Amino acid sequence: MSFSRKPKEPVPEVETNVWSCTSDDCQGWMRESYSFDKEPECPLCHSTMELEVRVLPEMKN
Repeated sequence: MSFSRKPKEPVPEVETNVWSCTSDDCQGWMRESYSFDKEPECPLCHSTMELEVRVLPEMKN
């Protein structure tokens, strides 16, 4: 019996707005579309967050 893995299709990447933690000691970030607050605080360290753009895999809604 043999198993073959089909090559996976590449996931398209798109420019995405994200909230990024402003603390130098924290790597926290979240997609803007998944945030409930107008100006969220970091869920990991509770610092302020700022908007930035990252190239991320596309998420289907």
